[in-house]
Amino acid sequence: MISEGQPRLFGLGLRKPHYRQFAEGSVPVDFVEVISENFMVEGGRPLVTLSRVREHYPVALHGVSMSLGSVSGLNDVHLDQLQLLIDRVDPLFVSDHLCWTGYEEFNSHDLLPLPYTDEALSIVGRNIVKAQERLDRQILIENPTSYVTFDHSSMTEWEFIRELTQHTGCGLLLDVNNVFVSAMNHGFDALHYLEALRGCDVRQIHLAGHDDTGSLRIDTHDRDVCAAVWELYCLTIALFPQAATMIERDDEIPPIEWLLAELNQARSIAGRAAALVS
Repeated sequence: MISEGQPRLFGLGLRKPHYRQFAEGSVPVDFVEVISENFMVEGGRPLVTLSRVREHYPVALHGVSMSLGSVSGLNDVHLDQLQLLIDRVDPLFVSDHLCWTGYEEFNSHDLLPLPYTDEALSIVGRNIVKAQERLDRQILIENPTSYVTFDHSSMTEWEFIRELTQHTGCGLLLDVNNVFVSAMNHGFDALHYLEALRGCDVRQIHLAGHDDTGSLRIDTHDRDVCAAVWELYCLTIALFPQAATMIERDDEIPPIEWLLAELNQARSIAGRAAALVS
């Protein structure tokens, strides 16, 4: 757990093309993030690889199918498997997305949007509390990328997230690219979104690339972080200076040196932001 006065942490996601370098401990990062579900298995090569990586780096667990917005509640088998993984790696963070992914036994394997209503707030809050009690730790929720809105939403996304953190004590994994993409898609002020989260427990930041189709921005994680997102990151890290930063890349994965260059850019921006506010 990071507290005030500790140095900022900068990390990368563990992806197959770079398994060997991370297992050797030769990548100059402060932590590694993995997709939880990829390692929620019984034995085998994935866990052997993760164990070797864990010898060299703290590991953050980032989930994609807890389905915190599910009206049917959380899947107990999923939580049991996640607990076993937590016991194995003693993670730096445990996070998942503000979304729902399925109903009962059906999993869509997609991050589905929620309306921002009091009813949804109650459902998500109840699920977060259950997850935190079951796992005996704070979890972080990640703000989603948004492509549609619901007519019956009664609050903004940032108001919904702020209420969740106050009611449940959860932390935030603030995806700066997602804020930017959603702001461009729906016409809200990205900086206003960030400033509305002042006082929330922002523990981690994600940076990633996206596709601009001309009429829509799509979160793709298959290219470099763009200049506009870097500018927004500078404002974000000034607001939340203790948050750990990670570069996400899930497709068109380049050599590790390419990602390290982006991570160094994040370090440089964070250093400049710290100098401005000190």
